[in-house]
Amino acid sequence: MTHSLNWFEIPVTDFARAKAFYEVLYDAPLNPMEAMGMKSAFFPADLEQGAIGGCIMQSPGYEPSAKGTIVYLNVGEDLAVALSKVEAAGGKVLLPKTAIGANGFMAYSQDTEGNKVGMHSRK
Repeated sequence: MTHSLNWFEIPVTDFARAKAFYEVLYDAPLNPMEAMGMKSAFFPADLEQGAIGGCIMQSPGYEPSAKGTIVYLNVGEDLAVALSKVEAAGGKVLLPKTAIGANGFMAYSQDTEGNKVGMHSRK
């Protein structure tokens, strides 16, 4: 086993709003797909090269939450860049950029759906 994490799904209620929020955060499009009554949009990831991927998901039984499991998104080289886009995109910064020693930096934000999402970068 190479990675503990294989895939993640972030629940959303307003699909278009959430998709726009994460596209601003990543400065890249999320590729949408609809299947089996579920709407999803995929985060950028090179899955063929072993990257870990995930998506936002709108489906019955999927409820956004600020409690429970926290997904940490890789937001590139400098966390400050992505963090500076959160509020303009409709989210909220819950914990500013915080040093975590040799592991780099982390922060918490709340997305437009109410999910608490972690962010991580090396600098």
